[in-house]
Order: sequence, then structure tokens, then C-alpha cells
Amino acid sequence: MIVKTESIPVAALTQAQAEEELARLAAEIEAHDNRYYQQDAPAISDAEYDALRLRNAEIEARFPALRRPDSPSLRVGAAPLDAFKKAPHARPMLSLDNAFDDRDVADFYERVRRFLRLGDADPLVLTAEPKIDGVSANLRYENGRLVRGATRGDGLVGEDITANLRTIADIPDNLAGDDLPAVIEVRGEVYMAHSDFAALNERQQAAGKQAFMNPRNAAAGSLRQLDSKVTAARPLRFFAYAWGEADAVPGDTQMAVIEAFANWGFTTNPMMRRCADVAALIAAYTDFSALRPELDYDIDGVVYKVDRLDYQQRLGAVSRAPRWAIAHKFPAEQAQTVLEDIDIQVGRTGALTPVAKLRPVTVGGVVVSNATLHNEDEIARKDVRIGDTVIVQRAGDVIPQIVRVLPERRPQSAVPFEFPGICPACGSHAEREINKNTGKTDVVRRCSGGLICPAQAVERLKHFVSRDAFDIDGLGSKQVEAFYMAGLVQRPSDIFTLAARDERSLTPLRQREGWGAQSAKNLFAAIEARRRIELPRFIYALGIRYVGQTTARLLAKHFGTGAQFISAMQQLADEAECEESEIRDAVLAIDGVGPAVIDALQIFFSEPHNRDEI
Repeated sequence: MIVKTESIPVAALTQAQAEEELARLAAEIEAHDNRYYQQDAPAISDAEYDALRLRNAEIEARFPALRRPDSPSLRVGAAPLDAFKKAPHARPMLSLDNAFDDRDVADFYERVRRFLRLGDADPLVLTAEPKIDGVSANLRYENGRLVRGATRGDGLVGEDITANLRTIADIPDNLAGDDLPAVIEVRGEVYMAHSDFAALNERQQAAGKQAFMNPRNAAAGSLRQLDSKVTAARPLRFFAYAWGEADAVPGDTQMAVIEAFANWGFTTNPMMRRCADVAALIAAYTDFSALRPELDYDIDGVVYKVDRLDYQQRLGAVSRAPRWAIAHKFPAEQAQTVLEDIDIQVGRTGALTPVAKLRPVTVGGVVVSNATLHNEDEIARKDVRIGDTVIVQRAGDVIPQIVRVLPERRPQSAVPFEFPGICPACGSHAEREINKNTGKTDVVRRCSGGLICPAQAVERLKHFVSRDAFDIDGLGSKQVEAFYMAGLVQRPSDIFTLAARDERSLTPLRQREGWGAQSAKNLFAAIEARRRIELPRFIYALGIRYVGQTTARLLAKHFGTGAQFISAMQQLADEAECEESEIRDAVLAIDGVGPAVIDALQIFFSEPHNRDEI
């Protein structure tokens, strides 16, 4: 029986298995970072994400020599978007390590005491404050005046969104008071209150616009508007709770600095308190958790920080998080409902993904009607059946998931779900591939139809024009679907001939529903502007399996130009059956590119229609 590395406990991994698992985790975590930080569309819960990072850290601790250059433990967030000017942080905006139970909190407290070499009688005071579920921002003040505001980005470089942040009433343009530092960066969280979020969605729907999924997504989307007037119309708020570069810090404790922020005109969280020991920390967690349903904003845990700043200085930080702070996360919110159906969706690589159709239920203040089922192995493992009563979990405002089935409530008519072996979109065979390098069977069943599958074709087109690929303004998912159904765009190259064909069309775009002369003109101009893009974006846009943004950047850096990349890939494909291949060896020598990527590149460039498209 073939065992997947992700199912093997860390303590039981061989070195080869650990190396393979670290590669898988690096790719998966990067993909989730991009969805969360850049697309504002997380696909897994905070708990699932934390589990991935924890497993990565545990493997690296056991096999330190295997740590990858692109290790998630060395990275915070995701790269800034190209739409905004880049804003380097004078001091990195780090993340926080997590505690999931009381034992983790006690271990953290004792770890800090040991590091500081405190005696039994030496006090160690920490602050406790709610962890706001919003979007981090860094505000730079020079001589009391706001000169720049930025997002976290990847922790080192953010996005300059000064104009948008100036529209938030909680952020002062000029600090109040005298004796202000010549330079200080105030950090905090931009968020949207529940009441404001509900009112915003009512306005969105009344105007015929799409409603936001949750307050965090609404806040993130509002901050990333290119027109600050749009941001100004959104009810954003800000809590100040930290600082970056400062030529003088207004206090010698965490609490004192936050009090100074309040005096300067910032809104700070009134629930913040000092805690003298572990029992007080746990009491704060219990109190904040009990107050959570009454708050008008989302919190997803409690942050504990060492109060004395000289202690913080001595403790310092590891690669992505300070040693003097930790986030005690709340458990996911759950509810009970009925699984009414299982829908099979087809992605751009042909992956068949099962989605649970649920009897609508409110979880954490949001009505949930869909939940991810991941893959057929997960359905079999949990024995999920249509008609079952299930427990649904929603954590971190992402796609909900089915935690477990209540078998005692199972109707007699419920039978084990039979995962289809035929693609629901095109009728082609759907198969679970066997990795020729490892001999393992893929957990995902894929449609073998390729370009004859309309679902794959549409999803590939969506990927091609997505934000991290060609990023064509005005050509989103809905437009791609409509153009495909109308026969206007069947493959990526059709996008760049759309304007020329439109001139000869009997029903030009401007006459179609939802379009006018100006919107059609704007779209054609946007397409024309994207005829030339950066090589990493181009490689990523091709939608080659296993080639995410990181791998695309590695390939682009190695080959330098599009012509050299395409020539090398065609040679790689032509030598696919050769026992020895210099180009294969050269690509394999790129740090971070493995056999699975090589195979995917060969398959892609072996297809004549792919070469013709490029």
C-alpha cells in the first residue's frame, strides 16, 4: 500500500519523505498566502493553515539541513501587488506564533522566563488584548504628520496605500500633543464593524453589485481600491496596537506606549489589560471569548505581549515572529445542518472537486450553504453521505468545511457516495494519476478531456487573466464565462484578437447586454496594454500544473527572456523520451524545481496546440 507523506507523523518520516513533504508544504502554504493576502479570498480555515505551518516547522526542527530557501518559516504574508507603489518597511512587519490551548500558553510563559533568566521571585507582566480579524497597516509619521501608509505585504515590502488610509476617521493626519517623535511608525488593524458591514452590503445589493463575503474581505478590498473616493465611501475603522521604526518610543512598557497612542488621537482597544501570570492570561482569554458574541467587530483570538520594552529588546525575534508575543487562537465556530447534495466542480487542470450543498445554516453570524469536501478520499474517510446530518465548521471567515457526520441521525436511504469516474462537464474519463517518480496515486481525480472540456477551458482562461497573471482590467470571471459561451474567446490568444474581430462583427461588443461603447473601448485598451508583461507573470499565466508563482519566478530568473524560456521548454519536451538530457538536468539544477515540475513542463510543451498558442 502506498502511503502519502502528508499522512505520516513527523517523528516517523524518513529524510527523503521529509524533503518531499517540505516541498509540498512550501507550495501549498505559498498558494494559501497568495489567496489570503493578495486575492482576499482564503480557501482554508485559519486552523487548517496553522496546522500546515506547524507541520512545516516540526519537520524543519527534526531535519534542519532540509530547510528550503523558500521555506514558509522564513516568510510572512505575500508579495505586494503591482497595482500599487511598493513601500519598503524600515522594520519588518512580523507575524505571530500561535498557541492553541492553555498548555501552549504556559509553555510560552515559561520559555520567556527562561530566556530572560528570571528568578522565581522576579515578576513577568504581559499584556492581553483581542486579536482583531482585519488587515494590518503601517502608518509613518514624521514630525507628527502622516507621510505614508502601507499594507503588510510580505513583511519586508508592502503596498503604498496612503491616500486610502487617509480616508479612515480613526487615523489622524496630524498627531495631537507636544514632544512628538521626529519619526514613528504606528501599526494596527484596519477593520469593518458588523453593523457597518451589514449596511454596506445592503447598499451593494440595492445598487445591483455583489455583496461582500465577510467584514475582513470588505476591509481588504476597500483598502486596495485604486480610487480613494471608493475607499472613503466604505466604513473602515482602525485600532492602533504596535509600532515600527521610531527615533523615540513614548514609554517603557507596551501599555504605556498604547496609552500614548490614544493621547495622540488614535483609537486603541479598551479591553487591553495587564496580566501577572499564566492564570491571568487564561482568565483574559476566557473573558474575551465570552464577550465575543457581543462585540461589533470580529476577533479570532487573544494576543499576549511582554509588557516591559527592555525585555522585548532582549528577547528579540526569530525569522518571522517575535519571541515576546504569541496569539492564543479561538477554536473554530460550528453548527449542525443537513447535507442535501454533493456537487462536483471541474478546475482548470481538470481536478474534480466535491462541494457539499447544505441546508442553509448560520455559523458565526454568516449564512452557510456550501462547504468544501476536498477530495474523494476525504469523503470516504469521513463517510459523508447525501442526507446526513453534519457538523459544519467555519474558522477565519473562509470556505466552511464538514468536520464530522452524526451517524445516529443518518436516514436509512443514505448510501455511500460514489465519486464519478466521468467528468460531469464533458463526459471524458476522470482518473487518479500515478506519480511515476514516487509511485503514489494522486488524491485528486482529473478529467482527461483537456481542451475539449468546457469547464477546464473556462477555468484556464480565468487563470490566464487573473490578478497574478495577465491581470486585464475589465475581464473578470463573469466576462470570461460570457465570452466563452458566446464563442468570442475559446483560448487565450483569442483575447488579443478580440478587438480586430469585433470591428468586423455584425453584433459588436458595444451592442451586447451589459456593454456600451465606452466600456468596450476601455476593455480593448486594457487588453492592448497587457500585450507585454513580466516573464514570471507570463509563465504563471500558462496554467502549467505545479508551476505556481514561486516556480514561475525561479524559471524566469534562470532563463532571463521569454524566447530563451520557450526554446528551452521545447527542447525539454523534444527530449522527453531520451535517457540523458542536458536541458532536463539544467532545469532540475534550479533550486526549488523538482521532477514533478519537469514532467508537467514536458507534458505541456509536448502538446502542439500549446506551442501554437504561445
